[in-house]
Amino acid sequence: MQYISTRGAAPVLTFEQAMLTGLARDGGLYVPESIPTLTEAEITAMAGLPYEDIAFRVMKPFIGETFTDAEFKSLIAQAYAGFGHAARAPLKQLAPNHFLLELFHGPTLAFKDFAMQLIGQLFQASLTRSGDRVTIVGATSGDTGSAAIEAFKGLSNVDVFILFPHGRVSEVQRRQMTTPAESNVHALAVDGDFDTCQGLLKDMFNDFDFRDRVRLAGVNSINWARVLAQVVYYFSAATSLGAPLRAVDFTVPTGNFGDIFAGYIARKMGLPIGKLVIATNQNDILHRCLTTGVYQTEGVTPSISPSMDIQVSSNFERALFDAYGRDGKAVAQLMDELKTTGQFTVSQGALQALREVFASGRVSEAETSATIKATLAQSAELLCPHSAVGVAVAEDHLGSNPMITLATAHPAKFPDAVEAASGIRPPLPPRMADLFQREERVTRMPNDRAALQALILQRISNVTTSNAAGV
Repeated sequence: MQYISTRGAAPVLTFEQAMLTGLARDGGLYVPESIPTLTEAEITAMAGLPYEDIAFRVMKPFIGETFTDAEFKSLIAQAYAGFGHAARAPLKQLAPNHFLLELFHGPTLAFKDFAMQLIGQLFQASLTRSGDRVTIVGATSGDTGSAAIEAFKGLSNVDVFILFPHGRVSEVQRRQMTTPAESNVHALAVDGDFDTCQGLLKDMFNDFDFRDRVRLAGVNSINWARVLAQVVYYFSAATSLGAPLRAVDFTVPTGNFGDIFAGYIARKMGLPIGKLVIATNQNDILHRCLTTGVYQTEGVTPSISPSMDIQVSSNFERALFDAYGRDGKAVAQLMDELKTTGQFTVSQGALQALREVFASGRVSEAETSATIKATLAQSAELLCPHSAVGVAVAEDHLGSNPMITLATAHPAKFPDAVEAASGIRPPLPPRMADLFQREERVTRMPNDRAALQALILQRISNVTTSNAAGV
C-alpha cells in the first residue's frame, strides 16, 4: 500500500512513512493510492465482533508490511484497553430510526481518543524499532490536544507540543492539556483562534530546515493514520444495525472534516452508507460551500461548541482531491487561491460529485441549547453541544435508512453550556474528579512562528542536554 499527496508533488510513501511524516512536503495531505474494498461477506462477518477485531479487519489492508498481524493486534488491544465501556463505541437509540453512537468513553472523553490512543501505540512501536526520536506538534480546537497529550505523555522518544487558542476552549479541555506532569508534553496557549494555530503548524511543516532539524511529526487529522482509525467505528455501528444487508446514514458534527471523511472512506471500502450529513454550528463554511459552491472564510465566531469553531477545514482537501478526479495540480491551485484570497470556487463537476455523497445543515446557538434540553426530556440522553448540533441536523435528514448521529464528546467536557441548556451540571467521571485541583503547566505564546520555533528548539535542547548528562 502506497500513499500519495493530494497536491501531487511529494514523494510516494509507505504507511509507516506517511504516519511519521504527517503533512506532505508539497503542503498536501497523504491518501492511499487506492482504497481497498471489503466483500459483503467480510462486512457481514463483523456483526457482533469485539471492537478490536473489527479494527484489525478494517485497518489491516492499509498498513502493508509495517507490522505483523500479531504485532498489530497487540497494539490495537493496548490502545483500547483503557476505555470505560466494554463495547468501546456503544449505540443508543434516541428515537424511531435514529441512533446515537457514543464516542466519548476514552481517556479524555472525546472521539479523538479512538485515533490518538492507537497512534500513540503505533508511533512507540515504530520509533522503538528504529531508535529514532521525533517532535510532535499539534494544533487543537480543544479535543485533539488533550487526546494527543494523553497518548504520548511519558514516552521516551517523543516530545509533544500542543497549540490551542487562548481563551477559546472549555476549562475542562484546557485543564486536560495543562495538568499532565510528564516533562515531554508542552501546552502552548496561542493568541488567536484555531485557524491561527493550524496556520502556524502548517508553516512549521513547510519550513523544511526546521522540520528536518527537529524531526517534526504531526498527529492532527492531517495524519492519515488518524483518519484510518476513525473508519472503524462506522463499520462497528453500521453492522450492529444490519449492514451490509441494509444501508445506513450518518450525521457527523464536524469542523476539520476528518471525522466525516473517515465515513467517506468506509463508504468507498464497501460499507453501504446512504448519506453522510455534515453538521455545522454558526461557523458554517462547509455547509455554505456545499450549498453555494464557494468556499469562503469569514472569520471564526466563538460558540458553545468550540471544537467546531474552524474556518479552514484541512481534511476537506482530501474530499476535493477525489472530487477533482485525483488531480493534484487542480487541488494545489485551489489551496493557493484559498491562501491568497481567502476563498475558492468548486467546479460544477466536483461540486456535483461532493453532493452525491454529502448533505449538510447548520445549527444556531439557540437551536443547539434547545436540542440539549429536548433530547434530555424525550430520550433521557444528556448531549454535549457538539453532539447536539449533530442531532439537530440529523432530525432534518431522517429517511428510510437508520440514522446514526456521532456523539463526539462527553457532556462533562462542556459543563457550563450543558447546565445552561438543561439545568443539569454533568459531573466528570470518578477517574477525573480531581481535575480542577491539579496544577497547570502552560506557556502563553504570540502568533509568531519564529518565537514558537525558538521555544521548541530550546526545550528539545534541554531534553538532549539532560539526557547527555545522565539526568
